[in-house]
Amino acid sequence: MTSKAEYRKKYKELRKQLTSEEREEASLQIANRLLSLDIWQHEFYHIFLPIVKLGEINTEYILNILSGKDKNVVLSKSDFEELRMTHYLLTDNLVIKPNEWGIPEPQNGIQIDPKQLDVVFIPLLAYDESGNRLGYGKGFYDRFLADCRPDILKIGLSYFDAEKAIPHNSDDIKLSHCITPSKTFRF
Repeated sequence: MTSKAEYRKKYKELRKQLTSEEREEASLQIANRLLSLDIWQHEFYHIFLPIVKLGEINTEYILNILSGKDKNVVLSKSDFEELRMTHYLLTDNLVIKPNEWGIPEPQNGIQIDPKQLDVVFIPLLAYDESGNRLGYGKGFYDRFLADCRPDILKIGLSYFDAEKAIPHNSDDIKLSHCITPSKTFRF
């Protein structure tokens, strides 16, 4: 059986093999695919800003959709001591700077309770056909999603298709959807 570490290594390597043009095209296709989902009636959408050096999906296209639909967008700031995130409403005067890990984060702003969120777009390295997901291994998103309402939509974004099964723990929180450039998975 393949370990979490092996899956992380595999998907980091697969991501590195994509050219910047391929990543941009895939990011745009993912955003376009999201438009066909029945998720746009909600009010509060949490999104991640990509760690560019790690080749994460460019969420700018999704931000443009959310802005065009006049939705409330929420961004996170990571606390690496507590391994938790705080969440801030994206406003015109929100200051965003990369932290020491290269994660673009809000520096100030209007804090939002996770229970207010309706939809969360989730970065990931790998996921499986049952909706289990694999991130970088610090558990930030599992702790964050545990603080959200049970009915929140948890939408993973991936360049790649699902694995048959990946290792997971009982406290790992599953996705409700995962969007790739060519497929929409519902779990």
